[in-house]
Amino acid sequence: MSEVLPPKNLSSEADDSEASSVPGVATLGGLKASGWASVPVAEELRRNALVRIRVGEPLFPEILGYEETVFPQLETALLAGHDVILLGERGQAKTRIIRGLTDLLDEWMPVVAGSEVNDDPYEPVSRYGRDQVAEHGDDTPIDWVHRSNRYGEKLATPDTSIADLIGEVDPIRVAEGRYLSDELTIHYGLVPRTNRGLFAINELPDLAERIQVGLLNVLEERDIQIRGHRVRLPLDVVLFASANPEDYTNRGRIITPLKDRFGSQIRTHYPLETEVEMDIVVQEASVPAVEGLEVLVPDFMTRVVAAISREARNSPHLNHRSGVSVRMSVANYEALVASAVRRSVRSGEAVAVPRVSDLEALPASMAGKVEVDSLDDGRDGEILERIVRAGVLSVFRDLVPGELHRGVVEAFDDHDGVSTGEDVGASSYVEVSEAIPALSTAATVVMGDEPEALPDANRHPALVASAVELVLEGLHLSKRLNKRTSGPESRYEARGGSTSKTD
Repeated sequence: MSEVLPPKNLSSEADDSEASSVPGVATLGGLKASGWASVPVAEELRRNALVRIRVGEPLFPEILGYEETVFPQLETALLAGHDVILLGERGQAKTRIIRGLTDLLDEWMPVVAGSEVNDDPYEPVSRYGRDQVAEHGDDTPIDWVHRSNRYGEKLATPDTSIADLIGEVDPIRVAEGRYLSDELTIHYGLVPRTNRGLFAINELPDLAERIQVGLLNVLEERDIQIRGHRVRLPLDVVLFASANPEDYTNRGRIITPLKDRFGSQIRTHYPLETEVEMDIVVQEASVPAVEGLEVLVPDFMTRVVAAISREARNSPHLNHRSGVSVRMSVANYEALVASAVRRSVRSGEAVAVPRVSDLEALPASMAGKVEVDSLDDGRDGEILERIVRAGVLSVFRDLVPGELHRGVVEAFDDHDGVSTGEDVGASSYVEVSEAIPALSTAATVVMGDEPEALPDANRHPALVASAVELVLEGLHLSKRLNKRTSGPESRYEARGGSTSKTD
């Protein structure tokens, strides 16, 4: 008996790079003998989504923060067989969600060999597919398409045409001797070439309104019509789209008849909790690998990065309609780590740990990812620096109890001050913390249990340096200490000290 189509591996750990071998069925007759049954794509998504929901396996294990909000709505839409619009600001994983839906397709799908539109061997829709089955019958050759190749995507741009999406007459085929009335002269667009699969349009409002009209039949009647031909090509495709809110995207809109044909509109959002954004940052960021240098990013500095993004989203000086993407958090994290690596390489230290002084690198990584609303030109840098300071102050207040502040401040009344900066070695911070017990206590609270592998008595000097800087900067931003900056070095002093060049 011919080989039966293997069931899809629904494990979230399955990787398409380790896909099972192509099924051995090579003809239409063998496919019939195997017992394979054809089902619509929407039913295929529904069936495989139900399997995951039943066993409690997440549909998108690598996408964080939507477990209680977006994903339940998306699961409902899939079970309902809906086409879906994901609506949200930039950097909310809309495209990643859509691409991840291919994992809910069966691993292999049979098509008529050579078909441009993935013709179902049982019910071919194109002229080519019908001719093949009519000519060869059960001996019709079969190809197998992997689920990763059943996805089509188009970024909507103003120059996108009906020919790109639907199709057009191919002049080369006409020049080869075919008549214009011959269906075989058609060059199919992206949508029909994704027949029996998923098709996504990113930034749908950017698609010209007259082109959006071309999608009406795809969504409602499930067919396309090619200009100049009396041909209706019934398609089996589930359509997804992403869009920014209309009050932000002024370049266009989704026409009402098209919006009406989508079954579900789901609103995405930025991480609702700081811890979730921290997890996303650690998951997505790329940390430079330098031979002979260990890079250690403490939890409290990752928290600072996430807090800066949250402050930016609440800032009255930034355009809220355009949003503050999680990409900014990732870029800031990478810039922060890179600054620490640069400092450690220059100083010859074996361990690189980001400090507050490394946050000076962040305005450059933030500048292209936010839109500043300011009546005064040239204030962008000042506004971004203010947001960074607000993020640091927020983390300091969260981590260091108020009762620990007084002891450090009082100790500075009898102290000459503490210098910080990229030219100050980690050992100097350890000496300062040992000389000021209250500062050491506050720094220990900041470090908490990280890294867990190091006992309290053996904290790495670079980690202590980072915690000390956070405490000192937090007290300065709380107006409990003065800070004087000269070049790359800053000096923290008691409030009664000199205030020249104070931040």
